[in-house]
Amino acid sequence: MTDAGMRYGRASLAFSFFTQGAAFALLVTRIPAVQDRYGISDGLLPVFLAAVPVLAGLGSVATEQLVKRVRPSGVLRWSQPAALLALLGVGLGDSMAEVAVCLAAFGLSVGALDASMNMLGVSLQREYGRSIMLGFHAVYSLGGILGASLAWVGAHWHLSLAVSYLPLVAAAVPAVLTGSRWYRDAREPGKAALPDGAEAAGAGGQAVVFRTLLPLCLVMSFAYIGDSTVSNWSAKYLQDVLGSSEQLSTVPYNVYMVTTLIGRALGDFGVRRFGPVFVVRAGTLLAACGFGVVALAPGAWTGMAGFTLLGLGLCVLVPQTFAAAGRMFPHASDAAVARLNIFNYVGFLVGSPLVGALGDAWSYRGAMLVPLVLVLLTLGYARSFAPGPARYGDGHERPRAVDVG
Repeated sequence: MTDAGMRYGRASLAFSFFTQGAAFALLVTRIPAVQDRYGISDGLLPVFLAAVPVLAGLGSVATEQLVKRVRPSGVLRWSQPAALLALLGVGLGDSMAEVAVCLAAFGLSVGALDASMNMLGVSLQREYGRSIMLGFHAVYSLGGILGASLAWVGAHWHLSLAVSYLPLVAAAVPAVLTGSRWYRDAREPGKAALPDGAEAAGAGGQAVVFRTLLPLCLVMSFAYIGDSTVSNWSAKYLQDVLGSSEQLSTVPYNVYMVTTLIGRALGDFGVRRFGPVFVVRAGTLLAACGFGVVALAPGAWTGMAGFTLLGLGLCVLVPQTFAAAGRMFPHASDAAVARLNIFNYVGFLVGSPLVGALGDAWSYRGAMLVPLVLVLLTLGYARSFAPGPARYGDGHERPRAVDVG
């Protein structure tokens, strides 16, 4: 049985994932409105869009250093309201300089809260002794669906950005501050026995060796290259390549989001039953098949079937990558998660421009084969997701649990 503190910690952290999913989706799905409000040219827009993940990566790097002195719960407690207020600032600004400052603040805050959320998720999973990380990312996907729906309402009714953003910010800021009372910083195994100097160094007696972490970093990048391909190019691909109507071209990303939610909601059960290596391999093959179907699709409905497979396949990779990093460096999981988190922004930055450039220079059907090949490379790194012989070795593991990631 789990104690009340663990249950409250899990619920409050899940709400943070949900809120972040909603806020991020609300921002990115109203980018055209942001561009129109501030008169950002088509040539300058990619600079603004690239700056957010770059600054988020810097925020993740800073968080690795910050959690040596401040608990991850403290970082999350203040970075999430900061990100929400920055989002509202994007809607309230009057000049390009103001929106640049707000987007910069949003990027830095998002990097810190993404890193700290996943740090807490990994450590709480260790306490539970069974896979729960996919559940956190499932509620993130649910939040994304809510955020995209709010954005649709704003666009449909021609609401200003401030009016679109205000309800979420006004409701979420006090809610996350209240919920932060129950964030749970689980002690990493072995830390209690370490001298004060070792704990203050944040290493817990174990250094994060980048060469060891590299396979997971690559998998994280491949997964986000695939994800950014869907989010940025699915509508254009369906309309321009497969000949769908403009209305139908908006469906694939919604289908992708729903199947991502379903796959993550069920994924923890798969990990507990079959183990993480099996789930990662199965997800990789499903995602590769999805890209293959999209690349070869004769029409729009076949293309949507491919995007459905993509959602079911890609959705398991990112949560399991964070969980595997926690297993790989059980005495330094916070540092491992912070470094790994950088590569989700790397994949996001690389994926969309790569597919766009190949599509323009070659063909968009051919461009879909690139994320297919990259995702398939995950099969070569699947053993990195296997639990070690002693797993966490902290006494929390349940006897019948196949895996704790």
